Formats: sequence, structure tokens, C-alpha cells
Amino acid sequence: MLKKNLVLLLLMMIVGFNASSQSRIHESFNPGWRFFPGDDAAAKSPDFNDSSWRKLNLPHDWSIEGKFDIKNPAKPEGGGLPTGIAWYRKSFVLPKTFQKKKVHIEFDGVYKNSEVWINGHWLGKRPYGYIAFRYELTKYLKPGKNVIAVRVDNSAQPDSRWYSGSGIYRNVWLTATQNIAIDHWGTTVSTPKVSKTAAELSFKTRIRSPKNGKEQVDLLSKVYDGKGNLVAEVRTNDVLLKDTLTEIAQLVTVKNPQLWSVKQPDLYKVVTQVFANKRLSDDYETTFGIRYFNFDAQKGFSLNGEYLKILGVCMHHDLGALGAATNLRAMERQLEILKEMGCNAIRTAHNPPAAEFLDLCDKMGFLVMDEAFDMWKKKKNAKDYHLNWEEWHVADLQDMVKRDRNHPSIILWSIGNEIREQFDSSGVAMTKELVKLVKDLDTTRLVLSALTETDPKKNFIYQAGVLDMYGLNYNHKQYKDFPKNYPGQKFLATETTSSLDTRGFYEMPSDSIRRWPKDGKTKFTEGNAEFAASSYDNVSAYWGSTHEETWKEAKKYDHVSGLFVWTGFDYLGEPLPYPWPARSSYFGIVDLAGFPKDAYYMYQSEWTNKPVLHVFPHWNWTPGKTVDVWAYYNNADEVELFLNGKSLGKRSKQGEDLHVVWKVKYEPGTIKAISRKDGKTVLEKEISTAGKAAKIELLADRNEIAADGKDLSFVTVRILDAQGNVLPDADHLVQFKLEGEGTIAGVDNGFQASLEPFKADYRKAYRGLCLAIIQAKNKAGTLKLTATAAGLQSSAISISVKAIK
Repeated sequence: MLKKNLVLLLLMMIVGFNASSQSRIHESFNPGWRFFPGDDAAAKSPDFNDSSWRKLNLPHDWSIEGKFDIKNPAKPEGGGLPTGIAWYRKSFVLPKTFQKKKVHIEFDGVYKNSEVWINGHWLGKRPYGYIAFRYELTKYLKPGKNVIAVRVDNSAQPDSRWYSGSGIYRNVWLTATQNIAIDHWGTTVSTPKVSKTAAELSFKTRIRSPKNGKEQVDLLSKVYDGKGNLVAEVRTNDVLLKDTLTEIAQLVTVKNPQLWSVKQPDLYKVVTQVFANKRLSDDYETTFGIRYFNFDAQKGFSLNGEYLKILGVCMHHDLGALGAATNLRAMERQLEILKEMGCNAIRTAHNPPAAEFLDLCDKMGFLVMDEAFDMWKKKKNAKDYHLNWEEWHVADLQDMVKRDRNHPSIILWSIGNEIREQFDSSGVAMTKELVKLVKDLDTTRLVLSALTETDPKKNFIYQAGVLDMYGLNYNHKQYKDFPKNYPGQKFLATETTSSLDTRGFYEMPSDSIRRWPKDGKTKFTEGNAEFAASSYDNVSAYWGSTHEETWKEAKKYDHVSGLFVWTGFDYLGEPLPYPWPARSSYFGIVDLAGFPKDAYYMYQSEWTNKPVLHVFPHWNWTPGKTVDVWAYYNNADEVELFLNGKSLGKRSKQGEDLHVVWKVKYEPGTIKAISRKDGKTVLEKEISTAGKAAKIELLADRNEIAADGKDLSFVTVRILDAQGNVLPDADHLVQFKLEGEGTIAGVDNGFQASLEPFKADYRKAYRGLCLAIIQAKNKAGTLKLTATAAGLQSSAISISVKAIK
């Protein structure tokens, strides 16, 4: 009898395992699309001949492929690139594994006004370009060929204050489930009780069923740690599915949990299994983290009981030369650069990000302020989201929260940025509605709005009385008296700074701060012929402040929970203060190509404990010119500067200083800085006068990438003299040649007023640097990139492309 039971148990396990592999199928639907830049109403028909259309794989942003032109309707504020209407089509045969199942197509984001057809049947429209959505295909599918058609309409312009991109720019998935299955975004994980010795986990699982009150299911939830060890499980048996959607609650305890933090972002996953008639009907994985946090009106933010200043940046969604098209490695590189700076938080300005971006924040240890909207019913642009507000804001906000609420990185929901309803009484009711929509779905995080009106009597969003904390944009001089002006209120600087900088460009005197433009009404007449802004951190927008001005205030007060600097990277669009041909922003700490500006090292010296000594500017000037030499440093008492071996004196930061400076009469040669602590050398840095341009140097961020058709290597191009010094004014036209199974996905140089295309095999250097982005195809091998320029010694680099195991 025992033997018989063991055999039966083994058989059940085998059946369960096999069923598990077939119960839910979730596959990429990105490959094999056809694209047409134009409008043809007949394209929705399955019989339409699309053989002449371009073949491509998703994600895809057609705007980034176009030419910069001031006549493009998106205007320079929208990046100066083409928008319009386009169609995508894909023909496919449903795999046998998908048959006799419910089949859905899932779009992570389409910009914008997407309409979708399956075999000529209209499935729906989704106006908001930043939201994920899905449609069921089941009843329209047929044996043999099926056709998905998608019309994307981004023709109504201007619709954005920054570059949006156009197209199916995020991932697309095809999902198949049994009739009884976990709903879309159907699990909610929270941690109501957490300590170092135990964590209570709350699971809420929503199950869809075609029958009302006629099905019973068992629900099994298994918790695994980051190493794949089973650490807890809970089972709920004989649950009657009373409606087409039934929610089941479970509690389980994990002993000695590994807490998620910015320094050690440990993750868990729960595998949720639904059994109907004792057979596995669905198998669903949810990644989560165990942590607890708090905001305090006096002491600021704490994570897992330890106080931590939120050191954040705001980030738009574009990926520079790659445009808006989601790429995991490109996003990872951005976050790696920011992490190295000491950044620990991201504000997703001003819209829900790609799901993969949040996955990276979970894995890499970034706190996130997840933002829903840049406007409500009152417009900021003639053709923006205000036109869709009445019909869509409820669904869009709910879908953002449903999709994102299991991410441990997210600590804040933002219902809007600089919303104009804060200035009239309509803001009260609208704020209450939006906060309730969020709280009905998630009570574990705080809800705020990024505000600009500092008089509480005039701020109707604040007067609604339902925000969990006060989020203030700019107004750094208000930080000190915030506790007095807003007694008992928690405070976060949700957007700060708006410093204007161009990498490698310097204007003196460096201690003279400029506001460009000086106000919102006066025409901008300052600036320079290069369309650049000084990298001495001495220029900002009139509403903002420099990096140093802002950080001095934010670091000083415990009640300032943290800040989000505008912005981490330069982004396409909003090229204030310059007119055309400027087409991308000057606000970033890092330029559009991913090259840090000098202020990056100020933050690194303040936000990290790693030794920092950064000396600038370059050392190629007119003889006799007085040059301001700055140094950012930490972990040292002083810095001594030398010119051609002669000491120019020691400097130490005094009071609130964040840098030291020497005024040096230029002569060719070498400046050398030495930082010391207790008389011992910490770091040394040298900058030498560069001679005549002689050669090209190529430096890849990764010399080995995956043969998955998506992975990237970012290759920095440096123009050097014979001694290996970067020429600070080099602007050579660099030609690229790539051999092997790969493509040049984009080129850039970080200059905000360059009108060269991003999709090309050439790029002019800007101040000695440019960038080539190399993308693998699906075949293993070796890629060889060669860079040439007139009068220079060429350079080549090899990148290994490894097969996926």
C-alpha cells in the first residue's frame, strides 16, 4: 500500500511538473514585425499586402531615426524630430502550446493613441503612451495565419514638453493561460510586519474564472530567496470561486529575512500555483523584496530602521542616441553610472517607466518615486494628455499601481508634476479622487504630488489634505523654514537645481553665477556662439539654482528627507535656454552620450565614501590667461596644486565649501593636484597641455556581449595627441566600420546643439569625445569596430559575442 501511494505521489508530481510548464506561457512577441511610416486604413485587414513594408523587431522608435528639423511639429522642445502616424503588422501561426487556452497580447507601452486589430477585428484604443495594457485574442484566433495590426498616431503636436519618441517602443508579449488563471498583474505582495528575525508576508491573489460559483481551487504560494532556496510556503484549499474574479488572501512568515536595501538589494520571489480539480491550472511568479521604511517630519527618511538621505535624480525615459526604444543594457548603463556617483534614488519624470527599468532598480538598489502624470485636466501643451483626462485617467492611474506595486524599490507614488490645478479650487476634489484611487490599491506607500506653489493658502492640491507628505520643486531657500511654515509635515525636495552645463566647456570668472534666462518673460540674449553653458556649475535656469547652491541647503537639514536633482542625464527636447539648433537639454549631471560633466564629481565626493579628486578644466589656453582651476575632493584635509613642478599653494574647504579653487596664470605644461590627509597622500591627478591631434583611442564599456539581438557595447572614442592626452577642442569627423554579425545602433557626442543623425556610421567628436553604440545580432562570433578620421592614426577594437546558454 505504501509503495502504491509513493508511486501515485510520484506520478502526481510528474503530472504537476509537466502541467506547470504548460499552464502559463509568456513569450516575447517582439520579433518579425513589418513597419510603414504613413497612414493606410486598409492595413487593418488581414488580407492587406504588407510585403513592401520594412521588416524589424520591436521595441522600435521611429522618431529617433529621422532628421532634425525646426519645421518638425514636435518643435525643439519635443526634440526636433519627426512624429506622425505609422502602422505595424505581424503575421503569425499560433503555436500548438497556445491552443485551447486563453490568449492575450500585452503591450508595455505604445506612443501614442494606439489602435489594435486581430484578423480585422478592432480590439481597442489606448491614448496614453506610457501605460501598459493588454487585449484578449482568443475568440478571434484561427488555424493557420493570424494578423495583428497596430496603428500609432503621434501626429497631433505639440503634445509633450520633452522628447516622447513614437511607435511600439516598449516590449510586446503573448501570454496563454488556462480558463482558471491568475489575473493580469494579479498578485499583491506586502510585508505588514518586518524585523531582523522574522517577516510576515501578505499575499493577495486574484483568480479569474469563466464560471460563477461552480469551481473550487487550491492555492499554493512558495517563497524562494535569491539563491533559489525554498524558505516558506502557504496553502489554501477548497476555495469557491464565487465570481469571475475572486481574491484570496494568505499570510506566511519568513524567518531571518534578508532585507532589501540600497546597498544590499536582496530579492525574493513567490511562485503562486492554482490547482483546479487537483491539477495545476496556473503558475505565476512575482519578485519582491522585504523591507520597511518611514518618513519623519523632523528626522527625514529611514530604511529598515536606519536614517538615509534620499540622494536622487529625475530621469526622463529616452536613452540618448537610441531614443525611446526600451533596451535593458542601455538602462542598466545609465543606472551604473549614477550608482557610481552615489545616487540611490530615481524619480520617473513624469510618467510610468518601462517595467524593466523598475526591475533594474530592484536589483541594483535604487529607491523610486513612480510618477503618473505631467498634467491633469489643464493643459501644458495644446495636444497633450489633458485631451484624454476625463476618459482615461482612472484606468491609467490604476494600471500603473497594479503593475508596479510589488517592486521593493518603489517607496512613493506621485500623482502629478507641477499640476496647474494647484492654483484653483478644482485641485481639491481632483487630488482627493486620485489619492483614493491609489490608496484603494496600495496603502503601503506614501502618495504625493510635486508642487511649486509655496503658499499653502494658495495651493489647492495641498489644501485637499490627503497627501501623505509635501513634495516641493525648486525653492531651495524655503527648506530651512519648512517646519515652521508647514508644522508636522513630512518634506521631500521632489525636483531641484536645473543647472545648465555643457561637458568640457568653460567660461570665466567661475565665481559669477548666471541665471539663463533671467526670468520667464525676457528674451534670452546671453549665451555664446557655441550654444554651450559653462561646466563650472555657475549657470542655472531662473527658477532653479546651481548644484552646489542646492546641495548645501539639502544636506544641512534633517527634515529634508532627500532630493531629486533635475536631471541625472541630459535628455532629448527642452533645450532651454538656447533656441534652435539646440535640441536637447543642458540640465543633466551626465551628458546625452553618458559622459559625466564636472558636477558629477562634486556629487561623488559628497554622496560616496570612495576617495575622489577631480581637477578641472583642461590645460589648453591662451598664454597669460588667468584660469580658474577647481578641485572636488573628499577623504582629505587639503589639496595642493602644482604647475610644472612649482607649488601654487594648498587649499582646504572652509565652512560649507564643496570645492577649492586657484586662479592660475596659464603656461603650457602640466598641472598636478595632490590630496592629503594627516600629511599622507590620498590621490594625485595630472592634466597636461595637449599637442597636435595624432590618433584615435577606442574604449568599450564591455568587451563581451550576448548574441541575443539586443545586447550593447558602448564604445567611447577619444581624440589624442601623441602622448595620449585628450584634445579638449577636437571636433574631428570620425568614420566607423563594423565587421561581423552586429550593427551600429547609434552614435553621439553629447553636444546639445548637434544636428547630426543618431543613426549613422559617422560622428564628429565634441571636445575630444564621441560614442559608438554596438549591438549584437543573434549569432556568436567577434565584432570588429574600426574608427578613422582624416590626419589621425586609426584605431580598432574587438568585441566578443557569446552564444546564450
